[in-house]
Amino acid sequence: MKKTLLSLVLVLSIVMAKAQNVAIDKITTSYIGVKNALVVSNAALAKSRSAGLLAALSAPVKGLQPAQQKLLSTYLDKLKFDSRHISETTVIDHQREYFEGLSKNMYSLLSGLKLNSTTVYQQYCPMKKAAWLSESEDIRNPYYGDDMLDCGKVTATIKAAK
Repeated sequence: MKKTLLSLVLVLSIVMAKAQNVAIDKITTSYIGVKNALVVSNAALAKSRSAGLLAALSAPVKGLQPAQQKLLSTYLDKLKFDSRHISETTVIDHQREYFEGLSKNMYSLLSGLKLNSTTVYQQYCPMKKAAWLSESEDIRNPYYGDDMLDCGKVTATIKAAK
C-alpha cells in the first residue's frame, strides 16, 4: 500500500511539473517570437507576437512551489508592462526600447524558476549595452537588426530543466 501511494504521489508530481513547464515554455516561446520579429526589424510582427506574449503571461501558471510563485509574482507585472507597450505600437525603436526591460526581467524569471524545457542563452550587445534571450548560441541582434546582426556575445546559459 505504501509503495502504491508513493508511486501515485511521484506520478502526480511529474504531471504537475510538466504542466507548469508547458506554461513557462509558452511564455518563453512567445518571448522568442518577439525577439525574432525584432531581429528582422518587422514592427508589425513584433506587435502581434508581443500580444501573444501578453496573453501567455496572463494565463495562470499552476503547480509552482511557493518560492517560484513569489518569483513569478515579482516579475509578472513588469513583463506585462513591457509586452503591452510593444504590442501597442509599430514604431520599431519604441518596441526595442521596451524589449530591453522585457529581456532583463525575462532572464531573471527564467533563471530563477529553472523550469524551461529547452536551453536558453542570454546574449549581450556591447553597443546597446543591453541583453536578450535566444534559443540558439548564434548571435542575431534584435536591437539593430540587419545593421549589426551578429554584434554580441553569449553571456549566460539557462539549462533545460530535467
